Amino acid sequence: MIARTTPMAFVGSIRFFPTGRADSTLMLLALSMPNRSLTFAVAGDRQEASYVVITEARQAGAVIQRREARESVRVASFRETTRGDESVIFQQFMTLAPGNYEMAVIVRDAGSARSGAYEVTSSVPRFEPNTVTPPVVAYEATPRIDADSLPRLVINPRATIVFGRDTVVSIYVEQSSPTAAGSEATVSVLSSEGGLLWSDTVALQPGKAIASAVGSIPATRFGVGHFWITATPLAGAAAVTRVPLFISFGDEWGIAPLEEMVSYLRYFVSHSRLQALRDAAPEARASAWMTFWRETDPDPQTTEHEGLRDYFRRLITANERFRDEGGAGWLTERGRVFITLGEPDQILEQGEVGIGNRGRLQIWQYLQHRAQFVFVDQSGFGRWRMTPASEAEFESIAVRVRRR
Repeated sequence: MIARTTPMAFVGSIRFFPTGRADSTLMLLALSMPNRSLTFAVAGDRQEASYVVITEARQAGAVIQRREARESVRVASFRETTRGDESVIFQQFMTLAPGNYEMAVIVRDAGSARSGAYEVTSSVPRFEPNTVTPPVVAYEATPRIDADSLPRLVINPRATIVFGRDTVVSIYVEQSSPTAAGSEATVSVLSSEGGLLWSDTVALQPGKAIASAVGSIPATRFGVGHFWITATPLAGAAAVTRVPLFISFGDEWGIAPLEEMVSYLRYFVSHSRLQALRDAAPEARASAWMTFWRETDPDPQTTEHEGLRDYFRRLITANERFRDEGGAGWLTERGRVFITLGEPDQILEQGEVGIGNRGRLQIWQYLQHRAQFVFVDQSGFGRWRMTPASEAEFESIAVRVRRR
């Protein structure tokens, strides 16, 4: 996997496919970018942006192969230029000899000075006859009929789907130089710990020096988090490589281990609800997460969980707004109140730091709850703490808010 945040955000992955020759392997680099990473300008009745992707395969510092591509993105409205979800997908194929490489990826926004670079060590495999390739999570795919042609697919670069919205995961697998017609492959999904959660077979369609298949994985069988997908010949040989699958709450939200994800939800629901997610066995986590999703969704008629969407947006805002307090903004006392109750109706600030002064006060007022919370910066260095009376009042209100 490839990931870069600033100043040019992109996420991606590298996948491999056999060719008609044992001494060469086809590599696919796929990148995902949000529209807001690019600089758009008016082009007629549309908005347009351009970007450049440079891909280099290096060995011992020498460039073995280099690709440079310039792409354009056109959208119908200014609003689309601000999208933060996966809205741009870039794909680049390269044919390389098996071996170890340093892969360098550079992405440049043509409309500004922003760029991002990422380097990763990659082992390009040699596909022996009857080898089943690691599965590729894809949006679209068509079985390949000739090993000397390029695969026809649109990859899911982040290998990510949305819990509660996406019911199936499409995967694409190939077998190199099959010696028997009508072969099959076993596709399995493992938990992050490596336990088997699901398994099924897919029929491989024969072609010239290749057999391939598009399969479906039932996403509703799993909960939120990180999983592994493997593909093996039906004979049962051990999978050489496993690839990740991520199931997220939404297009813009990241993935974390179970304990960390539950921790992020500490202000959203009661402790007992979170404990039920922690205690669920791996094979029962999907059911536990689905129950959690269904019982906390404010509008079950939509595919999106608006409550979680708004909650995580407040969490991100808290991290940005309160990051100067010496730790993660969402874990500060002001962050806790903001994430739980939202934006205060009014903030009053009193006092200046100085000799003989006790510090500064902030008073947050919430008319809906008929409450106000007093924060004190006793040191004058931005370390805001709630007064004991405010703490008690907030906890009383928070218990009611989280009782969903």
